[in-house]
Amino acid sequence: MNPRNAVLRPTSKALIPAPRWVAHFWIWGLGLVAGISSTALAQTAPPANPGPTTPQAQPGEAANVAAIAPWVPVVSDAMLTPVPRPARELASWNEAVVELRARSVDLAMAYAEVRRAEAQSRIALSALLPQINAAATATHQFIRKTTTSPITGAQSTSPASDYINGSITLSQALIDTKSMYDLGTARAAEEVQHLGVQSVRRSMILGLANAVVVVVTAERVAEINRNALRSALELLELTNRKRALGAATGLDTVRAEQNVATTRANLVSGDESLRQAREALGLALGEPRQIAVSNQVKLDGILGNVAQGCRKLNTPADRPEMAIARQQITVAERGIRSAELSFLPTLKAQSTLASSTLDPGSAPRATWNIQAVLNVPIWDGGARYGSLRLARANRDEAAYSLESNQRSINIEVEQTRRGVEVAEQSLAVSRTAAALAARNDELTRTAYRLGQGITSFELVAAAVALQQAQVQLAVKEFGVVGARLSALIAMANCSE
Repeated sequence: MNPRNAVLRPTSKALIPAPRWVAHFWIWGLGLVAGISSTALAQTAPPANPGPTTPQAQPGEAANVAAIAPWVPVVSDAMLTPVPRPARELASWNEAVVELRARSVDLAMAYAEVRRAEAQSRIALSALLPQINAAATATHQFIRKTTTSPITGAQSTSPASDYINGSITLSQALIDTKSMYDLGTARAAEEVQHLGVQSVRRSMILGLANAVVVVVTAERVAEINRNALRSALELLELTNRKRALGAATGLDTVRAEQNVATTRANLVSGDESLRQAREALGLALGEPRQIAVSNQVKLDGILGNVAQGCRKLNTPADRPEMAIARQQITVAERGIRSAELSFLPTLKAQSTLASSTLDPGSAPRATWNIQAVLNVPIWDGGARYGSLRLARANRDEAAYSLESNQRSINIEVEQTRRGVEVAEQSLAVSRTAAALAARNDELTRTAYRLGQGITSFELVAAAVALQQAQVQLAVKEFGVVGARLSALIAMANCSE
């Protein structure tokens, strides 16, 4: 037997008409249900036509229905309270960029690599500049021998003890082709690190923009989940009232409670995703805490700010990564030439000024000389040949890396360009699906309220489908912004 007719139809085989008070009780219940359903419907979709939400009474029942005020479900639940906003909120995009550059660990490490390369250049230059070294020696002899001259009878002690020798040496490379070439190689390596800073800045801007988009998306999804929980609780309250009136069964109540439990699970997961997104934004800005995004920050404005702060490139070959790879090939080729120059001789001038407290007899205490030192490498065990082979291997690896980067960047640019079209198409599909889901939920609730053969299973399924469609729509809306950001930065240099 249909539960909706349980009051109007007696269970006995005899057709006994229902008492008059039962009919009035059923009319009163319809008025309450109408108010409940109208409120739940207003939570999910806007009404097609403005006007009263309660259904009109049947002829002969107008006086009874008009005397009954529509019942509005009031639900209260701790999980309906939104996630507390953190103490720090991002007020503008410019504020985020300034803080990002001031606190980014990746950018600080890139600048540290630049300083390291500059130090290597200074070391290479030192081999071509004059070098001055000073040395001092204090000598004390513990074993000495005293002898007496058989002729004069004078005594002498040797070796001499307690004297100091001092010297100052000046040397200057005259011909050192390898050191001169190494200085140019070090400066070329320094340029690689400067290009690396540009690449890091570009990645930082993209990461920050994506982090902001993810936070805004997570906040919107959490809001949708909370509205879905409120709607599910109102539906459960409606089902309980209908069951009290005999128009619903225990199975209807269980399904409504199941819907509430599922919605709670989605809400918990969505809230945790929101917290993690805020923490990721905090880490991107160099703060180990959650950071929210103010309502004043508009994603369209972020696109405009990024476009203003980044210089558009003509071709993928102008990307900083490609410039780094080409410069690394240059450095590797110079390494080969440097290893070849190590086979050449070197010539340097050297001058030494020395003095001693020891009495040298007829020789002067202080001496000063100048020397020309020619160094001809003959055999070093094969170290130079090994260095040459290593340099050639480094050059080959740099060439392979350039080819790999070129392929990856070309695919990345094409995918980001196509990603905008795909995101826009997905957004259009999601909008259509969300509109259909809202219409389906509205019609299902209306039919359920009027008792047109809609089961609680269909009612819950329509509500769940609407929630999922709304979540997908929010994700796709912000996905378009993310796709446009990726396409913009894929062909931009954000080094300013």
